[in-house]
Amino acid sequence: MAGTLKELASNIIKLERFDKENFIRWQKRVRFLLTALKVVYVLTTPKLFVINPEEETLEGIRNRQNWENDDEICRGHILNTMSDSLFDVYHSITTAKELWDRLESKYTQEDATSKKFLVSSFNNYKMVDSKSVMEQFSEIERLLTHFTQRNLHMDEAIIVCSIIDKLPLSWKDFKRDLKHKIVVQSKD
Repeated sequence: MAGTLKELASNIIKLERFDKENFIRWQKRVRFLLTALKVVYVLTTPKLFVINPEEETLEGIRNRQNWENDDEICRGHILNTMSDSLFDVYHSITTAKELWDRLESKYTQEDATSKKFLVSSFNNYKMVDSKSVMEQFSEIERLLTHFTQRNLHMDEAIIVCSIIDKLPLSWKDFKRDLKHKIVVQSKD
């Protein structure tokens, strides 16, 4: 058990700190960590409240205390995997569920906006004659890498045609020949 906790503790250090980028990836990694620690249930299980303290059973007391302890562990691990600036913003939230929900609400919305911006950037990208085609192709590859990171999928044929369309005007004949080759290959 001690070896397992030690390994887990060393893996926490390796966990990428959330700094407003790649929320979905960070969220999946943290959820995996919380599952390994067996505290992820506090994100979906409400706190056990005592209606009448005189009637609370010993088992009820233990269950409530376990939930409170697991909630604190869960909350602490979420906060410890955040950048210092985000930690300062969110450390006052008292339960793991509230913290998780607030982060999810804010950053999944921002992630959707960034996906729209990324798609728009790719669609509107135009190559120019004043820069080398390879340099500009590298910029397109970088955009496509961001697609993969955000789980955006595009058919390879569409990507190829889009890149051909982005070639500079001076490449007009080459563009026509490439498109013709693609049409011929697709008929085969």
